Amino acid sequence: MAPEATWPPRISRDDGLLHTQIADAVAEAIHQGRFRSGDRLPPERELAGQFGVNRLTVRQALAELQVRRLIHRRTGRTGGTFVADPVIDYDLSTFAGFTEQLRRHGHVAGAKVLRVTCARADATTLEHLQLPDPSEVVEIERLRFADGLAVLLERSRFPADRFGALSDMALDGSLYELLERHFDARPRRALEWVEPVRAGARAARLLGVDAATPLLCVHRIAFDAGGVPVESARDLMRTDRTRPLVWSFEPLAT
Repeated sequence: MAPEATWPPRISRDDGLLHTQIADAVAEAIHQGRFRSGDRLPPERELAGQFGVNRLTVRQALAELQVRRLIHRRTGRTGGTFVADPVIDYDLSTFAGFTEQLRRHGHVAGAKVLRVTCARADATTLEHLQLPDPSEVVEIERLRFADGLAVLLERSRFPADRFGALSDMALDGSLYELLERHFDARPRRALEWVEPVRAGARAARLLGVDAATPLLCVHRIAFDAGGVPVESARDLMRTDRTRPLVWSFEPLAT
């Protein structure tokens, strides 16, 4: 449905549940730009009249859209139903950096460098990067943006003896592209695991959320084409703006 297409689209009981059809119609309108982030949707009574249904059916459709995180509701004098900011699908099934993930879905990635240091690696990092003790790592901490919105706090560590020159480079783009261009060491696969955490005071301030807000913590060990670890990372993701996505497949018969 193009933004100038006739609204509302036709719905029919012959095509399934009415409230699901309404939810799908509004979701498609959001996707196509008829309703944009922050727009206030028409009141329930008006939507009911547009679709020729009762308000309970519209209320069910809005509840479904809220579950999909496409809308949010506010109460009070300035309340209503509003189009939510987009949620970014973060695909953990195929390996790609944050910049490439956003490109695939038509979003613009950004980065603000918070800290770059070279220091002795702790025991966990030594294990992840398979380094001898003692070894130094380059640690890069960045705030990552999707379409200008802060969604991820990223901390990556790289073996300093191999990637020490990173600290002198422009780090506001894709780090993986830098590894490929300057070191011929683009990561090709990764081991990742996810755990729920709560935002500490600093992470909350940087990500623009309340302290103790639930976040997703993604740990990652990335490997180059030769199977050598090149990165140990820890990403804190806003759960209201990102959504981990995993494809599952039935194993091939042998």
